Amino acid sequence: MKKFILASKSPRRKELLEKCGISFTCDPADINETVDLSLAKTEAIRLLAYRKAEEVFKRHREDIVIGSDTIVTIDDMILGKPKNREDAAGMLERLQGRTHMVITGLCILSDQRCYSDVSVAKVTFAKMDRKEIEKYVATGECDDKAGAYGIQGIGGRYVKRIEGDYYTIMGLPLNMVYEELRNQSLY
Repeated sequence: MKKFILASKSPRRKELLEKCGISFTCDPADINETVDLSLAKTEAIRLLAYRKAEEVFKRHREDIVIGSDTIVTIDDMILGKPKNREDAAGMLERLQGRTHMVITGLCILSDQRCYSDVSVAKVTFAKMDRKEIEKYVATGECDDKAGAYGIQGIGGRYVKRIEGDYYTIMGLPLNMVYEELRNQSLY
């Protein structure tokens, strides 16, 4: 019987996949996650998700591997995970009072099929003053998150509006996962 393998060490992706009621194990991909800037951002993130799934699939050829990656973009810039707290504060300053895009790539790979797609959501941040930004950065919540915020945590209080899939913003579009597994008669 095929097992599901999540090609990630992200606690958020693990938590989200558990919400689907899927039994799985984690085996994080170890790849260079540099975004190919010569590609459209949606294609670049779709390719990263595919590369993660492909690398893990080499170790689990009898199983079904789920790979995902997420980027935040604003002003045609990609905001990845902040390098440090100062970088996080700079990202939040750029986002505050504005709308940005969150793009999550998804790849579900098995010996019979490769599903690869992206989900895009728009997020509008409320205005934040410098003190709010510093206080949020000090919580540490933004340290390992693209765009320097977590919508599911304290950062959610700064989100004024979203257009699109909430779970895309968290890093794993659950409905896309469910629909594809159902289409493959795996769920």
